[in-house]
Amino acid sequence: MPTEQTEVLVVGGGYAGLTAALFLAHQGVRTVLVDRSPGASIQGRARGINQRTMELYRPYGLEEPIRAAGRPFDDESGVVRCTTLSGPWTWVLADDTRKPLPELTACEFGMADQRSVEPLLIAAASERGADIRFRHRCLRVAADDDGVTATVAGPDGAEQTLRCSYLVAADGFRGAIGPAAGIVREGVGTTQNWVTILIRADLSQIIRQRAMFWIVVNDEIGQGSFLTTSEPDQWAVSVAWDPATETVADFTAERCARIAASVIGAGVPVEVLDVAAWREAVGVTDRFRSGRVLLAGDSAHVWPPAGAMGANAAVQDAHNLAWKLALRLRGVAGDRLLDTYEQERRPVALALADITVRRQRARFGGESGFEDVDDVVLALGQRYRSAAVLGDGPDVPYGSDLPADAAPGTRAPHVWLDHDDRRITVHDLCHDSFVLLTGATGDAWTTAAARCAERTGVPLTAFRVGADLLDPEGVWEQRYGCRPDGAVLLRPDGYIAWRSPGPVDGRAEVLTGVLREVLAGAF
Repeated sequence: MPTEQTEVLVVGGGYAGLTAALFLAHQGVRTVLVDRSPGASIQGRARGINQRTMELYRPYGLEEPIRAAGRPFDDESGVVRCTTLSGPWTWVLADDTRKPLPELTACEFGMADQRSVEPLLIAAASERGADIRFRHRCLRVAADDDGVTATVAGPDGAEQTLRCSYLVAADGFRGAIGPAAGIVREGVGTTQNWVTILIRADLSQIIRQRAMFWIVVNDEIGQGSFLTTSEPDQWAVSVAWDPATETVADFTAERCARIAASVIGAGVPVEVLDVAAWREAVGVTDRFRSGRVLLAGDSAHVWPPAGAMGANAAVQDAHNLAWKLALRLRGVAGDRLLDTYEQERRPVALALADITVRRQRARFGGESGFEDVDDVVLALGQRYRSAAVLGDGPDVPYGSDLPADAAPGTRAPHVWLDHDDRRITVHDLCHDSFVLLTGATGDAWTTAAARCAERTGVPLTAFRVGADLLDPEGVWEQRYGCRPDGAVLLRPDGYIAWRSPGPVDGRAEVLTGVLREVLAGAF
């Protein structure tokens, strides 16, 4: 069989892989995704989509479908500790993550779980031309200076060779691609092995108020957890297990039903629907890139599931990487642009690993007062320092508060805009091109941007706020630190690449130089 050619091969069909396929295909990159599983899992897995991730989904038309997918969780809040569900409850954590933040973002925290969101991502990526192949296993990978050759086995076991320019390894914590490329995961490694049992049971007489999460501790199961799902009367029970002394096959339907009964604490009929094993671990790889192989999501970093930060980080990894790969493949960016993926995302991963470990320890220990970094800052305040940011970028990935203005290396501040009789947010503009924003008197900037785009081939769109875009709240100049004749350059991921508070001479040449430096371009 002849070798199949594609631009990017994505290995892994979880959040990181599916969103990488979606974001790449949206920008016209020929993308193939392979995953060994039969399709989206019926296990709920990660739940919770923060405001920043929603901002990334919004330009793709996914915000509303994802919000709809999360409606079964609308009445949930807080975390409970108990010995059984039918016994007394102690509320150990309130929930304010879903409160609207209209001054900061157009998006709200969504509670949809991975089971509900993955089918939406599969459909959206496929509609844009991504080739999604479940029941396909990546057997071997060989990278060279010009690309990557992968051997893939299909559903019938027949092997096929795929040749790609770049490979995105989204094959998870136990994935083999990163280690085979010499990438080392640093950190404590596996901290706990879990089995999650999906059950069906009528608990309407026991659960009168739905929590986001129950921590269950008793003599029969030790320490476990209990979660709701998006399906009526379906629940997830997780307990620790030791793979050194038993196997997943030892968790028979009868044993799982007994475990569920120990968690529920009442004689309720239970049907076991599915059993899955997974590892809770802590670690961040020493590199996110080895030549033409790039890691995203759990293959690059992993930490406890507190706050769903792992799932959100996976999507944000994919978005950060996708626009850089697209411009590299388009020939307008240099190879060094891909190095900025690690420069930007690895410090965030290291910080989140530390934060979530401390939060998980406090949560299971029944402590409070461990929110040393505000959830809003975690979601919206990630800061980048890299060669793709011009100016004095931030020294640390998180500050004590959100940035006060549109400093390079920070997320573009939220502003509502009116465009073509339609209300949009500034982040709706950022998904497949650079965006230059200037004031109502910035005609010279928009002319310069058009000349720069034509000269370099870089996708660049310019708007005058107050003319092409209306600023109904009158906040753009204050939030972006620009006069009406200044300009700010937004990257395709909605981060500030560069800012000029006022006019400069030779605007087209200045913009060309800025893009050349940001993209490590040769134009």
